[in-house]
Amino acid sequence: MLKQIGNYLENKWSLRLLTGFYFIAGLNHFINPEFYIPLIPAFFENPEKINILSGIAEIILAIGVFFYPSRKTASYLIIAMLLAFIPSHVYFIQLGSCIEIGLCVPEWIGWFRLLIIHPALLFWAWKSGKSSSVLY
Repeated sequence: MLKQIGNYLENKWSLRLLTGFYFIAGLNHFINPEFYIPLIPAFFENPEKINILSGIAEIILAIGVFFYPSRKTASYLIIAMLLAFIPSHVYFIQLGSCIEIGLCVPEWIGWFRLLIIHPALLFWAWKSGKSSSVLY
């Protein structure tokens, strides 16, 4: 079953979905910065700049995954970016999975995002980097 999932994550539709996912997420950093900025741990300086850089990185990496010659590098950089986002997930859990005037969910959802969704995104990026599909 894992092999079937892995094969699916390397196909054209999965790559298109990954590209769209990160492109839209990147744009959302500019459209709704008030959603992301409170999620940046307080010990990081200049959360506005971090939010902008994150958005730019997601957009550039989405475009990189779309094109075969840059796909592997872009996929590995998405993995690095996702690993860099882990402190934000931990910070969110430490806040009780609730940001004042923002995102507020049951604490188990914060843990689910960190322990299930985040590793799934890492795996998706890794498998996408192995794809030789041409999307254009």
